[in-house]
Amino acid sequence: MFEPNMLLAAMNNTDSNNHNYNHEDNNNEGFLRDDEFDSPNTKSGSENQEGGSGNDQDPLHPNKKKRYHRHTQLQIQEMEAFFKECPHPDDKQRKQLSRELGLEPLQVKFWFQNKRTQMKNHHERHENSHLRAENEKLRNDNLRYREALANASCPNCGGPTAIGEMSFDEHQLRLENARLREEIDRISAIAAKYVGKPVSNYPLMSPPPLPPRPLELAMGNIGGEAYGNNPTDLLKSITAPTESDKPVIIDLAVAAMEELVRMVQVDEPLWKSLVLDEEEYARTFPRGIGPRPAGYRSEASRESAVVIMNHVNIVEILMDVNQWSTIFAGMVSRAITLAVLSTGVAGNYNGALQVMTAEFQVPSPLVPTRETYFARYCKQQGDGSWAVVDISLDSLQPNPPARCRRRASGCLIQEMPNGYSKVTWVEHVEVDDRGVHNLYKHMVSTGHAFGAKRWVAILDRQCERLASVMATNISSGEVGVITNQEGRRSMLKLAERMVISFCAGVSASTAHTWTTLSGTGAEDVRVMTRKSVDDPGRPPGIVLSAATSFWIPVPPKRVFDFLRDENSRNEWDILSNGGVVQEMAHIANGRDTGNCVSLLRVNSANSSQSNMLILQESCTDPTASFVIYAPVDIVAMNIVLNGGDPDYVALLPSGFAILPDGNANSGVPGGDGGSLLTVAFQILVDSVPTAKLSLGSVATVNNLIACTVERIKASMSCETA
Repeated sequence: MFEPNMLLAAMNNTDSNNHNYNHEDNNNEGFLRDDEFDSPNTKSGSENQEGGSGNDQDPLHPNKKKRYHRHTQLQIQEMEAFFKECPHPDDKQRKQLSRELGLEPLQVKFWFQNKRTQMKNHHERHENSHLRAENEKLRNDNLRYREALANASCPNCGGPTAIGEMSFDEHQLRLENARLREEIDRISAIAAKYVGKPVSNYPLMSPPPLPPRPLELAMGNIGGEAYGNNPTDLLKSITAPTESDKPVIIDLAVAAMEELVRMVQVDEPLWKSLVLDEEEYARTFPRGIGPRPAGYRSEASRESAVVIMNHVNIVEILMDVNQWSTIFAGMVSRAITLAVLSTGVAGNYNGALQVMTAEFQVPSPLVPTRETYFARYCKQQGDGSWAVVDISLDSLQPNPPARCRRRASGCLIQEMPNGYSKVTWVEHVEVDDRGVHNLYKHMVSTGHAFGAKRWVAILDRQCERLASVMATNISSGEVGVITNQEGRRSMLKLAERMVISFCAGVSASTAHTWTTLSGTGAEDVRVMTRKSVDDPGRPPGIVLSAATSFWIPVPPKRVFDFLRDENSRNEWDILSNGGVVQEMAHIANGRDTGNCVSLLRVNSANSSQSNMLILQESCTDPTASFVIYAPVDIVAMNIVLNGGDPDYVALLPSGFAILPDGNANSGVPGGDGGSLLTVAFQILVDSVPTAKLSLGSVATVNNLIACTVERIKASMSCETA
């Protein structure tokens, strides 16, 4: 079995200052032995020469009695005060202090050495007592679980049962369930400590909707007969590490942590104008995951930002797979923790080590996702900062995931005043991106799609969003502002689920099967069928998803402002039927005025048709912008605005993903570059889940998306004319 002590032994560095000094008991900190320092100049009025018994005799000098010099109370107080400010004084400081106190520099030196040793022993005793208490708690829990298992009853007959009578799988599931319950309790306690409330009430930190919802993916036949999981799903082919793999994983994780810290702290010659020097990197870090595979391209970037979140909360987000995939939903389409090799020590994530799989995405079906199998390791640094690093484990798999492997990538998190943190992110991957569509090749190759700047921008944006949820000083002077705190949280949680669903459904994930339709224009429309059964979060029936991506010679900021503005909505939204769109309520959740969750009402031009409500979230950062919306039921939204549970509001999100093309020389006026725009719709084409999909429905959705694209191009060309 794997022993946690193996991890601790490999991770702890030896303190270079941990020398053993010959010193007396801790209470004798004011004494200096003459056989350690014997100078005639040290004899003063404070000298206390004691007659010794046989126990005080030096065995090498039986006639020499041990003598001690007791420092005065004033001398001790002065050195204690100086120690608090500077426990390691240099030669100049020791000489100055000795002159002021009437002592020899060597006496001062020995006093500080003894004091440091005393403090170290004190801290070690305190830590040992804490660890003993933790060990005792675990022992008691173990006994309690053993008793519970011994008294377990058969679910069929109610009689007693023994471990040997259970199936092996059932026994393993029970043990895993007990471990997970302990983990939940531990994380809840940590969250309550830093947030001041239970983790279940912590907004936007709840796990995303779990994958096993009854929304299944079609397997290539858009006629709607075949449903289920895609057999080419790469993440499902990865298995958990074996016992023999674990020492290798630990070594890789420790080396990756050292590499990440140096990559963050060192500039030239490793980084030259924010570009990694590959030759210098190979010389500096000869170890690692081996040479770059043939056909792979190296991609490295580094970015820093100050975000409005406590450093402890950032660490928790990164080490919890559900929170991580929720916060970074625009980048992480799926993520799974396969094994936890260490949960950390002393009640936090210091030393935590996990084995994970993840799928990284760009919100477009034209860019293949990047599937990775990696270890994630968290460690607190000597200066109090925290580092979280990923390192690929492809070499441990017989058939590793294709296209991407991560060298030491992650972030260093430094605490700042007033609840802020400085985050420095390094992203270093080797990737086979030959499957990327020509439209996105420049953006991907320059690092704009998956680089460190994208990760930091998403984190900064989500920290703003979380701060807006926690805000209590909401101004009620502006019309339409939702001031009800519970209503704000419920509406933001509903919008968060809408964004996650949109991002997960628009990418080229290996869990999806897209079918390409030849569009009437230059763009191809990709469609995918799915069915929803007994899911309160989605309407039941056959859902047809359609998406297309295209380039437009307009800066992303202008495209974003045009699409999010309710006054210009009837220029592109065919489903609004020319009705007047009015904003009824909104929640601002960022510095940029475009970061907002809105409730829109479409007043139909035809009096015979009922009005429609639309939930919309618009969000923007320097690397990407989104306008995502979904029709919602009026009665359900009234419940949400009063603080009700938003999980039972059925949503089929549609919208836009707007990315910069990364090319300032694309000929767009102003030199800001053009936009890569993805348009995606989800349409309920039949309310009966077992119905067959007609080709007429596919043609209707194809025409809908083609007309929307043409309207957007026409409106934007009029603006640029």
